[in-house]
Amino acid sequence: MTSAMGERKVLNKYFPPDFDPSLIPRRKRPKNEQIEVRMMLPFSIQCGTCGEYMYRGKKFNSRKEEVLEENYHGIRIYRFYIKCITCSSEITFKTDPKRGDYVAEHGCQRNFEPWRETEDEEQAAIAQREEEEKGDAMKALENRTLDSKREMDILDALDEIKAINQRHSKVDTDKLLQQHAQVGELSKEEREKQLEEDKQEAHRVFEERQKAQQKHNALKRPVNNATKEAATTGLASRGDKKPEAMPKLAVTIKKKTAVVAKKKKAKAKAPIPPVANLVAGYSDSSDE
Repeated sequence: MTSAMGERKVLNKYFPPDFDPSLIPRRKRPKNEQIEVRMMLPFSIQCGTCGEYMYRGKKFNSRKEEVLEENYHGIRIYRFYIKCITCSSEITFKTDPKRGDYVAEHGCQRNFEPWRETEDEEQAAIAQREEEEKGDAMKALENRTLDSKREMDILDALDEIKAINQRHSKVDTDKLLQQHAQVGELSKEEREKQLEEDKQEAHRVFEERQKAQQKHNALKRPVNNATKEAATTGLASRGDKKPEAMPKLAVTIKKKTAVVAKKKKAKAKAPIPPVANLVAGYSDSSDE
């Protein structure tokens, strides 16, 4: 007999020739048995107990069971049990075969998704129309008339689009681009004429601006005729004469001879003090 570890990863099992499957007893399963399943969140949710956000794709070890009291046209509906990652409170959601999606059932709240809102609005409009048409035959006839008119408008728009596409398919793109380029190009004579007109216009504008500048300068600095003549005569007289030399200043230096002589006499009269004899107070005795 081979061990279980030896057959753990093999693809095929060995069945002996005398194997009889009827001898193996069948295990009875309960009707509402829960199966351990490793799965990911199909949508983003918020825990109803602690408010923790868990996003789509979060992996959980869940328990799966079949909802016996519900089905959709014979399609089974399954319920999944998971636990919050923060507070470990139980959260349940189940499959929705009608939309091909999942529905949050207990312990959580599904985050807002705009495409689900549009789907809900469309389904609500359909349900409202069915309710209106149940007891009112005229309303049903009016709705059918509006639907037929809408379909005719759509068909007319499609026919128009088809006709436009057929016309566009017959057009050669290269020829169209060539014609557009020829219209945009100018002949040589037209280009020369345009350049000449531009030159004349520029010359005229330059002359007008120069005249305006001269008028502005004349108004800004008015000069009288008398002052002009005086300025011209003064310049002419100065041009004939030679420039005169500047007079030199005479500088005289006076010496105070009397004061100096008095000072010299006072110094001569002052008595010279006698010079003290350095040897006068010196004694040859050795007593001292």
